[in-house]
Amino acid sequence: MAGIADKLDKAYEDKPLTDLVDAPVEALQGVSPGDAEHLKAAFNIKTIGDLGRNKYFLWAQAIATLSE
Repeated sequence: MAGIADKLDKAYEDKPLTDLVDAPVEALQGVSPGDAEHLKAAFNIKTIGDLGRNKYFLWAQAIATLSE
């Protein structure tokens, strides 16, 4: 988990990846409950896994990577 723990809120730092994928998006540092509500309303994103698999975020990531 080296390098990942510092991206999470304290309560989630020791959780295994298999649990983190189902954790709420606000488990990520910097994502507030309000941000989580906006993600849910706009994209039906409720968990870290939902965020990581969202097609729009994946497309944007691919475009950004390919442009480098």
